[in-house]
Amino acid sequence: MSQTLKNPLVLTPGEPAGIGPELAIQLAQQALDTPVVFMASRELILARAAELKLTIKLIDWQGQEFNGTKAGEMVLKDVPLNTACTVGLLDVNNAPYVLKCLDLAIDGCLGGEFSALVTGPLHKGIINDAGIPFSGHTEHLQARCECSRVVMMLASPSMKVALATTHLPLKDVASAIQQQPLQDTIGILIQDMQQKFGCPRPKILLAGLNPHAGEGGHMGREEIDIIEPAMRYFADQPCELIGPLPADTLFTPKYLDQCDAVLAMYHDQGLPVLKYGGFGKSVNITLGLPIIRTSVDHGTALDIAGQGIADLGSLQCAINMASEMASHSQYSGA
Repeated sequence: MSQTLKNPLVLTPGEPAGIGPELAIQLAQQALDTPVVFMASRELILARAAELKLTIKLIDWQGQEFNGTKAGEMVLKDVPLNTACTVGLLDVNNAPYVLKCLDLAIDGCLGGEFSALVTGPLHKGIINDAGIPFSGHTEHLQARCECSRVVMMLASPSMKVALATTHLPLKDVASAIQQQPLQDTIGILIQDMQQKFGCPRPKILLAGLNPHAGEGGHMGREEIDIIEPAMRYFADQPCELIGPLPADTLFTPKYLDQCDAVLAMYHDQGLPVLKYGGFGKSVNITLGLPIIRTSVDHGTALDIAGQGIADLGSLQCAINMASEMASHSQYSGA
């Protein structure tokens, strides 16, 4: 991990009853070359470490500079819980705590205090049960950062897949594929591949919406009427857009080995392939923000919380990806 970041990363463990806090503690058992500030409850971290029979030395974050931490150390910005937390048991009273951690971290990134944000898993249902309208991390980040559009991407060691649409019923996907929104999505993908991934001329594969990419209009015209015109808009831009390609052959080494990213038209077109090859090692990234945000690719796992068996892999990958992106962003001046 890079040691050249201007400011530390910030990590929010997410739902206090889930595996997020113990993943944070497990991460802190290693020596970290990249400086990371954990935005969480001091009481929670100490209690969960004791339950896991792990020792942890907490260092209060006061804006001080540091180049990393030794094994067993955690630099912490204390955000008190609203009520005591029992591992594995959701409590609506702690929903405001989860959002406070997130908002403090976002605001710190916007203000330049932190180089990037890494988020652990939260539980959307319990936040809504607390009477707080909440659709998820991505939508909350979009609103907090006052962005008109953001793009969801998942990255694994073998591929990066961005989505033209996200959490929609399948019956609504076709009508959501429109030229201007698709054009906006492609623009964000190109810009962030350049500025945050260090690809000056990104090569991006676009999947068709229909089987066989529409078969020349015989299986649907979205490719001809919407996707191709959106791609032509970028003909003079520093990028290479290829497609629309049939999704059933796009995700093969012939194509993937020659590209920087894939744009899938809907959630279950691109993500099952990525997660099959990289689950536990993939990272959720929000593009289009004025800050860098990465996240784990899994949920709160309440059923195994507190047992010390949660896999650290995705969080480690999210830290590494955030550090790499922040380094590229510094270099490009983004």
